[in-house]
Amino acid sequence: MSDIQITSTFDSGNIEVLSVTGAAAALRIRRDRDSEFFQWFHFRVSGGKGRALELRLGGLGAAAYPMGWPGYRACVSEDRQVWTRAETAWDEKSDGGTLTIRYTPESDLCWFAYFAPYSLERHDDLVAAAAACEGVDYRCLGHSLDGRPIDCLEMGDGPVQVWLYARQHPGESMAEWWMEGALEALTDAADPVGRALRRQCRLHVVPNANPDGSARGHLRTNALGVNLNREWADPSPERSPEVLAIRNAMDASGVDFAMDIHGDEAISAVFLAGFEGIPSLQPEQLAGYRRYRAILDRRTPDFQTRRGYPVASPGKGNLAMATSQLAERFGCVAMTLEMPFKDHDDAPDPVQGWSPERSKLLGRECLAALVEWLEQREG
Repeated sequence: MSDIQITSTFDSGNIEVLSVTGAAAALRIRRDRDSEFFQWFHFRVSGGKGRALELRLGGLGAAAYPMGWPGYRACVSEDRQVWTRAETAWDEKSDGGTLTIRYTPESDLCWFAYFAPYSLERHDDLVAAAAACEGVDYRCLGHSLDGRPIDCLEMGDGPVQVWLYARQHPGESMAEWWMEGALEALTDAADPVGRALRRQCRLHVVPNANPDGSARGHLRTNALGVNLNREWADPSPERSPEVLAIRNAMDASGVDFAMDIHGDEAISAVFLAGFEGIPSLQPEQLAGYRRYRAILDRRTPDFQTRRGYPVASPGKGNLAMATSQLAERFGCVAMTLEMPFKDHDDAPDPVQGWSPERSKLLGRECLAALVEWLEQREG
């Protein structure tokens, strides 16, 4: 029987093929350009209909987050619409750490990815659909190193300046699924959460802050291998024009509330990270963050507060990161939202794990929590 064929020469594709024998293949993940980061993969297999595929991704002990492999299951789709999880095994002792994916497709084409991809074409459709809605203004904040626009959608007539932005780390595609859910709520004339926020706020929404890294199949960096979420203290047009464009727009508008949307490789939960370590931390600022976190925890069982990142010591916050920089710069309530690449331990889904659908629903819940937070703030 002929060998299967594997390719990744498409938007957000990433894999290197070492060998193929029948329905088995030895693979490697390509590093981000000029960077040591690698973990994102996305590739297509053809010729595998009815065959038991065995796909071995080796050398993963040196990946960006090797603690992300135990318990992880690869995403798979045969129509690029519905993504489920394939049988996946991790062996840290084999070939420098090997992830073995086993799957028997029902058709001749199937796609595998670290998480369900969010393509630039879908991004363009999302931006176009939102921009066509009544009351929505489109702005190009600037351009990436490869010349792609940094798209921003703005809406609302209220005085509270809210910034929502995603995919500084391009491989964290769940972040733009979150954005799709949030924008659907914000642009729906019948949605009560969207109506309330448009009345009270001016919302600035950046669905993809790193389009170059997204297209190139990077995990964490832009076209030059720069981690954008370490550039916020001193962004430059040469290294990080994406951050410079967004931060300049924030300087012009001011920021009262900011949420940076991400995904975490190792922690199988949804959680927030704050700004406790900034030098000028104010009690009311910290209280505002904790109040939002408590509201979200009450609103959705998909969020929790038990697991997350260590809290920075007083005065030790990293101002090169967006959340700390914005909280310090504007005295605002800022936060980083993290979603899992794996399943969700508190409410597992054996078919999909954490999914695009749950990411979208979480986007809506975060907005509903913001409505309640604003009501308490005014009170």
